[in-house]
Amino acid sequence: MSTNAQQAKALTRAIGVETVGMTMRFGSFTALKDVSLKVKAGSFHVLLGENGAGKSTLVKCMMGFYRPTVGQMMVADREVQVRDPRDAHELGLGMVYQHFTLVPSLTAAENLVISRADVPARIDWGKERTDLAAFMERMPFTVPLDVPVGRLAAGEKQKLELLKQLYLGRRFLILDEPTSVLTPSEADELLGMVRGLTTAGELTCLMISHKFREVTAFADAVSVLRRGEHVGGGKVADLTTAEMAAMMIGEKELMRPAARVPMNGAPVLTVSSAKAPDRSGLKTISIDHLAVRAGEVVGIAGISGNGQMELMEILSGQRQLSAGIVQVCGTPFRASRSEMRALNVRTLPEEPLRNACAPKMSVAENIFFRDFDYATDKRKFWLDRRRMAALAARLIGDYKVKTASLETPIASLSGGNVQRAVLARELNGTVDLLLMANPCFGLDFSAVAEIRARIMAARNGGAAVLLISEDLDEILELSDRILVMSEGAIVFETQADGADIGEIGRHMAGHH
Repeated sequence: MSTNAQQAKALTRAIGVETVGMTMRFGSFTALKDVSLKVKAGSFHVLLGENGAGKSTLVKCMMGFYRPTVGQMMVADREVQVRDPRDAHELGLGMVYQHFTLVPSLTAAENLVISRADVPARIDWGKERTDLAAFMERMPFTVPLDVPVGRLAAGEKQKLELLKQLYLGRRFLILDEPTSVLTPSEADELLGMVRGLTTAGELTCLMISHKFREVTAFADAVSVLRRGEHVGGGKVADLTTAEMAAMMIGEKELMRPAARVPMNGAPVLTVSSAKAPDRSGLKTISIDHLAVRAGEVVGIAGISGNGQMELMEILSGQRQLSAGIVQVCGTPFRASRSEMRALNVRTLPEEPLRNACAPKMSVAENIFFRDFDYATDKRKFWLDRRRMAALAARLIGDYKVKTASLETPIASLSGGNVQRAVLARELNGTVDLLLMANPCFGLDFSAVAEIRARIMAARNGGAAVLLISEDLDEILELSDRILVMSEGAIVFETQADGADIGEIGRHMAGHH
């Protein structure tokens, strides 16, 4: 048995972990600079920071995926060598990832047993089931062990990921945005369980999160990274969310959404008796009625995979209806380019680099897609590069798109800057209907604030906005009305003002 394993075997309760002067360079780029971070045994610690702040690099160094250029790791007050993930596991360190790592066709019990390094070639299932039953007796929560993982709900899968780490003897767990695929009640249940284990002294948790609600409800302490450096932190009880946000973004001014202007506009988008096959071709998306009025944000909440993306594809002309009709301002709408221009319909699909850009073309060319063939001089049939450059330069400045030049391929921009560039293109000129899907997914704190402010400005300017998002906080912040999609249908509607989060969560989970 290695020295690391012997140290871990003596530890049966939560362990503290410390990084000392952790620095990670990739060539000339410094991703982490002298980060010293202490996570006390039995604490629930949150790591905050914008995209690119170094959070993922730090935890990959802790777990042995990267070997830091400079710096040490301390586990249970002893200096240790973590050369690879196996070393981390022997020390009692584990990680629950944002996306599931389970085998869907195997049962929960089978997933647990095969995850062990010492699993025998021929498994004695009688003995294993006895051992699993004894293990589950000690756990504060359960999952059905004999059901194939593919049939479990997202919350149960995430609980099983957590159980797997405890089953493998981990006493220090890194959680990488573990609630991104969960309903609010599932998220609260999972984090409540983790909190219970840390309070009992059985586990130490370091969680990467961007949701302040989760931080304030469950965490003891926070540490904030900015541009690869540890810039602050402290006890959650001593910090406001505004102070945490200020540490994350530094001197930058956050764009604030304008106050909501009262509106009572006419319907702009209506969907009636619409049916279309889902992505699998096995189920049907069925929207009996959907309407969005001018000067209104209608938010569509739902767990990923319940038909929201198919709805976006229907509205943007990427998925054909088998029945029903979509209308914009009373006119049948099939999302042709000429219809979108005539009716002032704009879209911001999910993953805009893949769905709304030509990645190898320049930033200027991508911004000019809406206008390149609408020449002011009808005799011209060639691309007006002067007009393209002037438009791109103006919008890049207005929307703070960071790019080396107008000629830079748009694929080389960061996610937030691609999002800003596409949003600049779509919001240029008169907008009567704005269709958006997960507009802030994966973006950093300041980009999120800016895009949400732009959405509210479009709404206050009279646009009808349909916002499809898996981020319930975003839906609650921006929407006037909230609809919930489940199993390809709209199953619930409520006014956003005074909405019951628990009730929304129950409908998202399929309890209608």
